[in-house]
Amino acid sequence: MHELESVLAGLRRFPDTEAPNLFAVDPTDRLLLDSVPAALQVGPGMQIAVVGDHYGALTLGAAVQFGATGIRVHQDSSTSEAALARNAAAVGLSEVYGNFSLGEDLLPTADVVLMQLPRSLAELTEVIEVIAAYAPNDVLVLAGGRDKHMFPAMNDIMRKNFETFSAGRGRQKSRVLSAATPIRATSRTYPVTRTLEDIGLTVVAHGAVFAGSTLDIGTRFLLEHERKMKRDAHVVVDLGCGTGIVACMLAREREGVRVLATDRSTAAVDSARATAAANGLAVEVLRDDAMATLEDDSVDLIVCNPPFHEGAAVHTGGAEKLFAAAGRVLRPGGELWTVYNWHLNYRAALAKAVGPTEVRGKNKKFTVTRSTVA
Repeated sequence: MHELESVLAGLRRFPDTEAPNLFAVDPTDRLLLDSVPAALQVGPGMQIAVVGDHYGALTLGAAVQFGATGIRVHQDSSTSEAALARNAAAVGLSEVYGNFSLGEDLLPTADVVLMQLPRSLAELTEVIEVIAAYAPNDVLVLAGGRDKHMFPAMNDIMRKNFETFSAGRGRQKSRVLSAATPIRATSRTYPVTRTLEDIGLTVVAHGAVFAGSTLDIGTRFLLEHERKMKRDAHVVVDLGCGTGIVACMLAREREGVRVLATDRSTAAVDSARATAAANGLAVEVLRDDAMATLEDDSVDLIVCNPPFHEGAAVHTGGAEKLFAAAGRVLRPGGELWTVYNWHLNYRAALAKAVGPTEVRGKNKKFTVTRSTVA
Protein backbone atom coordinates (compact mmCIF):
# COMPACT_ATOMS: atom_id res chain seq x y z
CA MET A 1 0.00 0.00 0.00
CA HIS A 2 1.45 3.34 -1.06
CA GLU A 3 1.50 6.29 1.30
CA LEU A 4 0.74 9.67 -0.24
CA GLU A 5 3.66 11.61 1.23
CA SER A 6 6.10 8.86 0.31
CA VAL A 7 4.95 8.97 -3.31
CA LEU A 8 5.00 12.77 -3.50
CA ALA A 9 8.43 12.99 -1.86
CA GLY A 10 9.89 10.66 -4.50
CA LEU A 11 8.69 12.59 -7.56
CA ARG A 12 11.28 13.97 -9.97
CA ARG A 13 11.06 16.57 -12.73
CA PHE A 14 13.32 14.63 -15.14
CA PRO A 15 13.51 14.86 -18.16
CA ASP A 16 12.57 18.47 -17.43
CA THR A 17 15.19 20.75 -15.88
CA GLU A 18 16.16 19.82 -12.34
CA ALA A 19 17.74 22.28 -9.91
CA PRO A 20 17.69 23.01 -6.16
CA ASN A 21 15.13 25.81 -6.64
CA LEU A 22 12.83 23.80 -8.92
CA PHE A 23 10.36 21.34 -7.41
CA ALA A 24 8.27 18.43 -8.68
CA VAL A 25 5.48 19.05 -6.14
CA ASP A 26 4.06 22.37 -4.92
CA PRO A 27 1.51 23.31 -2.23
CA THR A 28 -1.20 23.63 -4.89
CA ASP A 29 -0.93 19.92 -5.68
CA ARG A 30 -1.53 19.03 -2.05
CA LEU A 31 -4.35 21.53 -1.64
CA LEU A 32 -6.14 20.20 -4.71
CA LEU A 33 -5.95 16.63 -3.43
CA ASP A 34 -7.29 17.78 -0.06
CA SER A 35 -10.14 19.68 -1.73
CA VAL A 36 -11.89 16.64 -3.21
CA PRO A 37 -15.09 16.29 -1.13
CA ALA A 38 -16.09 13.00 0.45
CA ALA A 39 -19.52 13.48 -1.12
CA LEU A 40 -18.05 12.32 -4.42
CA GLN A 41 -17.98 8.74 -3.06
CA VAL A 42 -14.20 8.56 -3.09
CA GLY A 43 -12.95 5.15 -4.13
CA PRO A 44 -11.86 2.99 -7.08
CA GLY A 45 -15.05 3.79 -8.99
CA MET A 46 -14.60 7.57 -8.90
CA GLN A 47 -13.87 8.93 -12.37
CA ILE A 48 -11.10 11.54 -12.37
CA ALA A 49 -9.72 13.71 -15.17
CA VAL A 50 -6.47 15.58 -14.59
CA VAL A 51 -5.37 18.62 -16.61
CA GLY A 52 -1.98 20.30 -16.41
CA ASP A 53 -0.31 17.88 -13.99
CA HIS A 54 3.29 19.09 -13.93
CA TYR A 55 5.14 15.92 -12.93
CA GLY A 56 2.55 13.46 -11.64
CA ALA A 57 1.61 14.78 -8.19
CA LEU A 58 -2.10 15.08 -9.04
CA THR A 59 -2.40 11.84 -10.99
CA LEU A 60 -0.39 9.62 -8.67
CA GLY A 61 -1.68 11.44 -5.61
CA ALA A 62 -5.28 10.74 -6.67
CA ALA A 63 -4.43 7.10 -7.29
CA VAL A 64 -2.93 6.72 -3.82
CA GLN A 65 -5.25 8.96 -1.79
CA PHE A 66 -8.53 7.88 -3.39
CA GLY A 67 -7.71 4.45 -4.80
CA ALA A 68 -8.65 5.82 -8.22
CA THR A 69 -7.89 3.98 -11.45
CA GLY A 70 -8.61 4.78 -15.07
CA ILE A 71 -7.51 8.37 -14.48
CA ARG A 72 -7.62 10.39 -17.73
CA VAL A 73 -4.76 12.85 -18.02
CA HIS A 74 -3.98 15.73 -20.35
CA GLN A 75 -0.56 17.38 -20.19
CA ASP A 76 0.37 19.94 -22.81
CA SER A 77 4.11 19.40 -22.40
CA SER A 78 5.86 16.24 -23.59
CA THR A 79 8.35 16.61 -20.72
CA SER A 80 5.50 16.54 -18.21
CA GLU A 81 4.16 13.39 -19.87
CA ALA A 82 7.59 11.76 -19.70
CA ALA A 83 8.09 12.79 -16.08
CA LEU A 84 4.71 11.35 -15.08
CA ALA A 85 5.51 8.10 -16.89
CA ARG A 86 8.87 7.76 -15.13
CA ASN A 87 7.45 8.65 -11.73
CA ALA A 88 4.53 6.25 -12.15
CA ALA A 89 6.84 3.41 -13.17
CA ALA A 90 9.07 4.05 -10.16
CA VAL A 91 6.18 3.34 -7.76
CA GLY A 92 4.42 0.68 -9.82
CA LEU A 93 1.44 2.85 -10.77
CA SER A 94 1.79 2.97 -14.55
CA GLU A 95 -1.55 1.24 -15.05
CA VAL A 96 -3.69 3.74 -13.11
CA TYR A 97 -3.88 6.41 -15.83
CA GLY A 98 -3.92 7.07 -19.56
CA ASN A 99 -2.92 10.07 -21.69
CA PHE A 100 -5.56 11.95 -23.68
CA SER A 101 -5.74 15.01 -25.87
CA LEU A 102 -7.66 18.06 -24.68
CA GLY A 103 -11.08 17.13 -26.00
CA GLU A 104 -14.15 14.94 -25.73
CA ASP A 105 -12.32 11.68 -24.92
CA LEU A 106 -10.72 13.22 -21.83
CA LEU A 107 -13.95 14.12 -20.04
CA PRO A 108 -17.06 12.03 -20.82
CA THR A 109 -17.39 10.26 -17.46
CA ALA A 110 -15.50 12.63 -15.14
CA ASP A 111 -16.91 13.06 -11.64
CA VAL A 112 -14.16 15.54 -10.87
CA VAL A 113 -11.54 17.44 -12.85
CA LEU A 114 -8.34 18.30 -11.01
CA MET A 115 -6.27 20.95 -12.74
CA GLN A 116 -3.34 23.24 -12.19
CA LEU A 117 -4.31 26.74 -13.31
CA PRO A 118 -2.16 27.90 -16.23
CA ARG A 119 -0.67 31.36 -15.96
CA SER A 120 -2.07 32.32 -19.37
CA LEU A 121 -5.68 33.50 -19.50
CA ALA A 122 -5.84 32.33 -23.11
CA GLU A 123 -4.83 28.80 -22.14
CA LEU A 124 -7.28 28.79 -19.24
CA THR A 125 -10.06 29.93 -21.56
CA GLU A 126 -9.46 27.08 -23.99
CA VAL A 127 -9.21 24.45 -21.24
CA ILE A 128 -12.31 25.61 -19.37
CA GLU A 129 -14.36 25.91 -22.56
CA VAL A 130 -13.44 22.32 -23.49
CA ILE A 131 -14.37 21.06 -20.02
CA ALA A 132 -17.68 22.92 -20.16
CA ALA A 133 -18.40 21.46 -23.60
CA TYR A 134 -17.70 17.80 -22.88
CA ALA A 135 -17.79 17.03 -19.14
CA PRO A 136 -20.96 15.57 -17.53
CA ASN A 137 -23.59 17.90 -16.09
CA ASP A 138 -22.68 16.87 -12.53
CA VAL A 139 -18.91 17.32 -12.90
CA LEU A 140 -16.96 19.19 -10.24
CA VAL A 141 -13.99 21.22 -11.45
CA LEU A 142 -11.23 22.02 -8.95
CA ALA A 143 -8.62 24.38 -10.37
CA GLY A 144 -5.70 25.35 -8.17
CA GLY A 145 -2.91 27.88 -8.39
CA ARG A 146 -0.46 30.00 -6.48
CA ASP A 147 -1.96 33.23 -5.15
CA LYS A 148 0.66 35.40 -6.88
CA HIS A 149 -0.29 33.97 -10.27
CA MET A 150 -4.07 34.20 -9.88
CA PHE A 151 -6.14 37.10 -11.19
CA PRO A 152 -9.81 38.19 -11.03
CA ALA A 153 -10.10 37.50 -14.76
CA MET A 154 -9.66 33.78 -14.00
CA ASN A 155 -12.80 33.91 -11.86
CA ASP A 156 -14.62 35.59 -14.75
CA ILE A 157 -13.64 32.78 -17.13
CA MET A 158 -14.94 30.17 -14.70
CA ARG A 159 -18.22 32.05 -14.10
CA LYS A 160 -18.80 32.44 -17.83
CA ASN A 161 -18.64 28.68 -18.37
CA PHE A 162 -20.21 27.26 -15.18
CA GLU A 163 -23.41 28.12 -13.33
CA THR A 164 -21.83 27.59 -9.91
CA PHE A 165 -18.48 29.05 -8.89
CA SER A 166 -16.62 29.70 -5.66
CA ALA A 167 -13.08 30.58 -4.59
CA GLY A 168 -11.70 28.61 -1.67
CA ARG A 169 -9.68 29.82 1.27
CA GLY A 170 -5.95 30.11 0.77
CA ARG A 171 -3.38 27.74 2.22
CA GLN A 172 0.40 28.09 1.91
CA LYS A 173 -0.13 30.84 -0.67
CA SER A 174 -2.27 28.58 -2.84
CA ARG A 175 -5.99 28.61 -3.57
CA VAL A 176 -8.56 26.40 -5.32
CA LEU A 177 -11.38 27.61 -7.57
CA SER A 178 -14.43 25.33 -7.70
CA ALA A 179 -16.99 25.18 -10.49
CA ALA A 180 -20.00 23.02 -11.31
CA THR A 181 -22.89 22.71 -13.76
CA PRO A 182 -21.33 23.47 -17.14
CA ILE A 183 -22.85 26.00 -19.51
CA ARG A 184 -22.90 24.49 -23.01
CA ALA A 185 -21.73 27.25 -25.34
CA THR A 186 -22.51 27.10 -29.06
CA SER A 187 -18.97 28.06 -30.01
CA ARG A 188 -15.46 28.20 -28.51
CA THR A 189 -12.77 30.87 -28.55
CA TYR A 190 -9.79 28.77 -29.62
CA PRO A 191 -8.06 28.15 -31.90
CA VAL A 192 -7.99 31.66 -33.32
CA THR A 193 -6.93 32.55 -36.86
CA ARG A 194 -5.32 35.86 -37.78
CA THR A 195 -3.65 37.16 -40.92
CA LEU A 196 -0.47 39.14 -40.30
CA GLU A 197 -0.53 41.47 -43.29
CA ASP A 198 3.03 42.78 -42.82
CA ILE A 199 4.55 39.33 -43.32
CA GLY A 200 1.80 37.89 -45.49
CA LEU A 201 1.12 34.92 -43.24
CA THR A 202 -2.05 33.48 -41.71
CA VAL A 203 -1.44 32.29 -38.16
CA VAL A 204 -3.52 29.75 -36.23
CA ALA A 205 -3.08 29.71 -32.45
CA HIS A 206 -4.37 27.59 -29.60
CA GLY A 207 -4.67 29.16 -26.18
CA ALA A 208 -1.49 27.76 -24.63
CA VAL A 209 0.88 28.80 -27.38
CA PHE A 210 3.47 31.53 -26.77
CA ALA A 211 2.55 34.97 -28.19
CA GLY A 212 -0.82 33.72 -29.43
CA SER A 213 -1.60 34.69 -33.02
CA THR A 214 0.88 37.59 -33.00
CA LEU A 215 4.52 37.78 -34.04
CA ASP A 216 6.50 38.51 -30.90
CA ILE A 217 9.16 41.21 -31.21
CA GLY A 218 12.10 38.91 -30.55
CA THR A 219 11.14 36.51 -33.32
CA ARG A 220 10.48 39.46 -35.63
CA PHE A 221 14.03 40.73 -35.02
CA LEU A 222 15.42 37.25 -35.66
CA LEU A 223 13.54 36.96 -38.96
CA GLU A 224 15.15 40.18 -40.15
CA HIS A 225 18.37 38.13 -40.42
CA GLU A 226 16.91 35.25 -42.46
CA ARG A 227 18.85 36.08 -45.62
CA LYS A 228 22.13 35.97 -43.68
CA MET A 229 21.46 32.43 -42.45
CA LYS A 230 23.17 29.44 -44.07
CA ARG A 231 22.08 29.64 -47.69
CA ASP A 232 23.05 26.10 -48.70
CA ALA A 233 21.07 24.43 -45.90
CA HIS A 234 19.08 21.38 -46.97
CA VAL A 235 17.47 20.58 -43.61
CA VAL A 236 16.37 23.39 -41.28
CA VAL A 237 14.63 23.31 -37.90
CA ASP A 238 12.43 25.85 -36.13
CA LEU A 239 13.31 24.83 -32.55
CA GLY A 240 10.60 25.71 -30.04
CA CYS A 241 8.31 26.55 -32.93
CA GLY A 242 5.25 27.99 -31.19
CA THR A 243 2.72 28.73 -33.93
CA GLY A 244 5.28 27.85 -36.59
CA ILE A 245 5.80 31.35 -37.97
CA VAL A 246 9.56 30.92 -38.39
CA ALA A 247 9.18 27.49 -40.01
CA CYS A 248 6.58 28.82 -42.42
CA MET A 249 8.71 31.83 -43.36
CA LEU A 250 11.69 29.53 -43.99
CA ALA A 251 9.57 27.15 -46.07
CA ARG A 252 8.24 30.05 -48.14
CA GLU A 253 11.64 31.66 -48.69
CA ARG A 254 13.64 28.47 -49.31
CA GLU A 255 12.01 26.37 -51.98
CA GLY A 256 12.98 22.69 -51.93
CA VAL A 257 14.44 22.78 -48.41
CA ARG A 258 13.18 20.29 -45.81
CA VAL A 259 11.72 22.36 -42.96
CA LEU A 260 10.91 20.90 -39.56
CA ALA A 261 9.10 22.63 -36.69
CA THR A 262 9.47 21.11 -33.24
CA ASP A 263 8.10 21.94 -29.82
CA ARG A 264 7.34 20.06 -26.61
CA SER A 265 3.90 21.71 -26.35
CA THR A 266 0.86 20.02 -27.84
CA ALA A 267 -0.80 23.40 -28.31
CA ALA A 268 2.24 24.66 -30.21
CA VAL A 269 2.45 21.59 -32.42
CA ASP A 270 -1.26 21.73 -33.26
CA SER A 271 -0.94 25.47 -33.96
CA ALA A 272 2.12 25.04 -36.18
CA ARG A 273 0.46 22.30 -38.22
CA ALA A 274 -2.62 24.44 -38.70
CA THR A 275 -0.55 27.51 -39.60
CA ALA A 276 1.40 25.59 -42.23
CA ALA A 277 -1.81 24.17 -43.68
CA ALA A 278 -3.49 27.60 -43.73
CA ASN A 279 -0.64 28.93 -45.87
CA GLY A 280 -0.22 25.85 -48.07
CA LEU A 281 3.37 25.31 -46.93
CA ALA A 282 5.26 22.03 -46.54
CA VAL A 283 6.43 21.93 -42.92
CA GLU A 284 7.02 18.76 -40.91
CA VAL A 285 5.86 19.29 -37.33
CA LEU A 286 7.11 17.19 -34.40
CA ARG A 287 6.09 17.13 -30.75
CA ASP A 288 9.50 16.52 -29.31
CA ASP A 289 11.63 17.33 -26.29
CA ALA A 290 14.67 19.27 -27.52
CA MET A 291 14.85 17.40 -30.86
CA ALA A 292 15.32 14.07 -29.06
CA THR A 293 13.98 12.12 -32.06
CA LEU A 294 16.38 13.75 -34.56
CA GLU A 295 19.61 11.95 -35.38
CA ASP A 296 23.09 13.30 -34.65
CA ASP A 297 24.68 15.39 -37.43
CA SER A 298 21.43 15.52 -39.43
CA VAL A 299 20.55 19.24 -39.64
CA ASP A 300 22.16 22.19 -41.42
CA LEU A 301 20.39 25.17 -39.84
CA ILE A 302 18.48 25.69 -36.59
CA VAL A 303 16.59 28.87 -35.69
CA CYS A 304 15.56 29.39 -32.07
CA ASN A 305 13.98 31.91 -29.72
CA PRO A 306 14.70 30.06 -26.45
CA PRO A 307 12.72 30.33 -23.20
CA PHE A 308 14.16 31.80 -20.04
CA HIS A 309 11.51 30.47 -17.65
CA GLU A 310 10.83 27.04 -16.19
CA GLY A 311 7.14 27.35 -15.35
CA ALA A 312 6.92 30.37 -13.07
CA ALA A 313 10.64 30.38 -12.20
CA VAL A 314 13.23 32.42 -14.09
CA HIS A 315 15.75 29.76 -15.05
CA THR A 316 18.04 29.23 -18.05
CA GLY A 317 18.08 25.43 -17.86
CA GLY A 318 15.55 25.03 -20.65
CA ALA A 319 17.54 27.23 -23.02
CA GLU A 320 20.79 25.44 -22.22
CA LYS A 321 19.09 22.11 -22.94
CA LEU A 322 18.12 23.39 -26.39
CA PHE A 323 21.65 24.63 -27.05
CA ALA A 324 23.10 21.22 -26.17
CA ALA A 325 20.58 19.55 -28.48
CA ALA A 326 21.56 21.89 -31.31
CA GLY A 327 25.21 20.99 -30.84
CA ARG A 328 24.28 17.33 -31.19
CA VAL A 329 22.05 17.43 -34.27
CA LEU A 330 23.92 20.03 -36.35
CA ARG A 331 26.30 18.79 -39.01
CA PRO A 332 29.84 20.19 -39.25
CA GLY A 333 29.46 23.68 -40.68
CA GLY A 334 25.88 23.85 -39.46
CA GLU A 335 24.52 27.02 -37.90
CA LEU A 336 22.33 27.87 -34.90
CA TRP A 337 20.74 31.32 -35.03
CA THR A 338 19.40 32.50 -31.69
CA VAL A 339 17.59 35.58 -30.39
CA TYR A 340 17.44 36.44 -26.70
CA ASN A 341 17.04 39.35 -24.32
CA TRP A 342 20.41 41.06 -24.27
CA HIS A 343 20.81 40.86 -20.48
CA LEU A 344 20.78 37.03 -20.56
CA ASN A 345 24.19 36.93 -22.26
CA TYR A 346 23.87 33.39 -23.64
CA ARG A 347 26.95 33.76 -25.83
CA ALA A 348 29.30 31.73 -23.61
CA ALA A 349 26.75 28.95 -23.20
CA LEU A 350 26.19 28.84 -26.97
CA ALA A 351 29.90 28.69 -27.69
CA LYS A 352 30.33 25.81 -25.24
CA ALA A 353 27.35 23.81 -26.52
CA VAL A 354 27.59 24.47 -30.26
CA GLY A 355 30.75 26.25 -31.36
CA PRO A 356 32.16 29.70 -32.13
CA THR A 357 29.42 32.28 -31.56
CA GLU A 358 29.26 35.80 -32.91
CA VAL A 359 26.75 38.59 -32.44
CA ARG A 360 25.01 39.32 -35.75
CA GLY A 361 22.44 41.82 -34.55
CA LYS A 362 21.58 43.92 -31.53
CA ASN A 363 18.90 46.42 -30.61
CA LYS A 364 17.71 47.98 -27.35
CA LYS A 365 16.18 44.71 -26.15
CA PHE A 366 17.49 41.72 -28.11
CA THR A 367 20.68 40.09 -29.31
CA VAL A 368 20.87 37.82 -32.36
CA THR A 369 23.78 35.38 -32.55
CA ARG A 370 25.13 32.83 -35.02
CA SER A 371 26.83 29.74 -33.62
CA THR A 372 28.74 27.49 -36.03
CA VAL A 373 29.74 23.86 -35.60
CA ALA A 374 33.42 23.43 -36.43
